[in-house]
Amino acid sequence: MDLEQVNAILDRYEVRRGLLVPILQDIQAVFNYLPREALEQVARRRRLPLSQVYSVANFYTAFSLTPRGKNIISVCMGTACHVRNSSQVLEEFERQLKIQAGQTSSDMMWTLLTVNCLGACALGPVVVFNDNYHGHMTRARVVDVLHQHAQEKPDGK
Repeated sequence: MDLEQVNAILDRYEVRRGLLVPILQDIQAVFNYLPREALEQVARRRRLPLSQVYSVANFYTAFSLTPRGKNIISVCMGTACHVRNSSQVLEEFERQLKIQAGQTSSDMMWTLLTVNCLGACALGPVVVFNDNYHGHMTRARVVDVLHQHAQEKPDGK
C-alpha cells in the first residue's frame, strides 16, 4: 500500500490535535475503507496507541475496516421501515446482487448494508444508494433502482 496519500491527509491535520474522526473520514474517502497500514500510519504520526485508532474506527458504523464496493447500498431496518416491509426489500437486493447483507460482491461493485435508522421514517422503507435516498421502496422497485445507478457515471451524473 502506498502511504503517500495517507501522509498527505495527515499533513493537512498536522497542526490540529484531536481530529481523529475527520482524518479517518478522509482516508476512507480515498480508499473506500480503512486499510490496516493506514491506521498504523495514523497511530505513528499522531503518536496515539494503535488500539485507540482502532477503537474509533470500530465505534462508528460509517467506517469500514474491510474493502467496500464501488456502490454502497444501505437498507433501513428501523421500526418505521420494518413495519413497511423493509425486510422484503433487503431480500430482493440480496437476490439481485447475489450477496447477503454485510457483504461485498466479488467484483467490488456492490456492498449491501443494513442500518438501524436513516432518519427518514415518513419515507419508509428507505434505501440509501451511495448518497441518494430512495423512499417508499418496494421489491418491484429494487431492479429499477439498481439499473438506474448502474447507468450513472462515476461522478454520479
